Amino acid sequence: MKKYSLLIACLIIALAVSAETIKLKDGTFINGSITSQTEYTLNLTTSYGPVVLNQREVEAILPDKHRIHLKGGTELVGVITDLDEFNLKLQTDNGIVNIDMPQILSIEAYDYEQGDAAQKTIAQRQAQQEAQAAALAAAAAAGTGAAVTATTAGTTQTAAAPATAAGGLTFDADIEKVFDTKKPDIVNGQVQTVKEVSAADIRAQRAAAMTDEEAFLKGVSPQEREAAIAQTAEAARSGKLDKIKQAEAEKAKRPKENATNKMFAISVGAQTNNLKYDNSDRPGFAGKSPYDVGGTSVRAEAEFLWRIKDGNFWLGPSLAIANIAKSSFHDEDPAIEPSYTDDEDVSTSGQMFDLAVKGVYYFNPQNLYTVYATASAGYRMLTLNYHGAIKADSVKTNTFIGAAGVGVQRYFDDVLIAIEVRELFSPYSGDFKDSSVANTVASVSFSWKF
Repeated sequence: MKKYSLLIACLIIALAVSAETIKLKDGTFINGSITSQTEYTLNLTTSYGPVVLNQREVEAILPDKHRIHLKGGTELVGVITDLDEFNLKLQTDNGIVNIDMPQILSIEAYDYEQGDAAQKTIAQRQAQQEAQAAALAAAAAAGTGAAVTATTAGTTQTAAAPATAAGGLTFDADIEKVFDTKKPDIVNGQVQTVKEVSAADIRAQRAAAMTDEEAFLKGVSPQEREAAIAQTAEAARSGKLDKIKQAEAEKAKRPKENATNKMFAISVGAQTNNLKYDNSDRPGFAGKSPYDVGGTSVRAEAEFLWRIKDGNFWLGPSLAIANIAKSSFHDEDPAIEPSYTDDEDVSTSGQMFDLAVKGVYYFNPQNLYTVYATASAGYRMLTLNYHGAIKADSVKTNTFIGAAGVGVQRYFDDVLIAIEVRELFSPYSGDFKDSSVANTVASVSFSWKF
């Protein structure tokens, strides 16, 4: 950071004292600060003292330009429009480019006069090469190739001499001929240099997330770890390094998996109930088929689990409650008289309580999205409230239940949110013996590990 602060300070001072470059129509360049100008004159302060120029002699007032050397050998040329300790904005021929300060190796100011001299050298070299090619062609036609070769040897040696700008830059169409520059990749106005830094960065993050010892204990092979590193590096090269770092930061904020051994969870969902009630013992219902008194219930559940032997398996008690939706059918009781009541239907509703022991096994607890399997076994207490036209009472039954299912869980800060689907198995008897054994539960759960 001290390096970047020093670089910024030098740039600010340089920009504050920078002088404009005036190009005259005769090709002369004058560097200085413009103090004032009129329609006819341009007053400058230069290193040689004050200078007054005739406006008709001025061809252009050229902006201060710089060449930015980046890590990896790439370069950009343009006008610096803004900078701070994190970012530099450069106006180039292709628009404004944002450059992160840690990507910058050095910044070189442009010397228009030296750049113009380098450009003239390039043009001279091209003319000499064209003249040499024409002479060789003429010699080949005249059969005097040896003489021409001897004549042009000095010219060839002169043309081969390297032409550099000696620190100056050129900004016209021939810039690639003056400097063998390697342009960086630019995505949405942002310089991409993650190829040089991402591999080591990601490897360090992965190593910090899981040591060799942890990988051995969790059964993660070296090939799997290398594949994960390669996959993340590829994502970084495609411009997603910031998202990866953000995900790693979120992962660092959540409780360490191996440092937690208790979990509390609550869930809310829907449960199907294929309940058939046999009331053939009631007056008027002898020989009647069982009535459907089920439907879809709202189910709420709470559980408290403990980690077993620092592994991926958690076990503990759970308590759930679900309602039995209201349903109705015609009351066949012969004691009902038409004038007795206007409502001759039976209505049913109720609730069920499930007390069970639940187990959860996480297949990939270190990942952002975790897949797990769950199973439970316990006891169900069901109460059906029967409201007939004349008589009202409650029908109760108890049964053993079992459940199995799968879920997908994700961390949001320190809260785990999961979507879970389970199949409940409950063999009913007595008045509910015709009910379905299996029913489905779909729920959303919120968990906290501590």
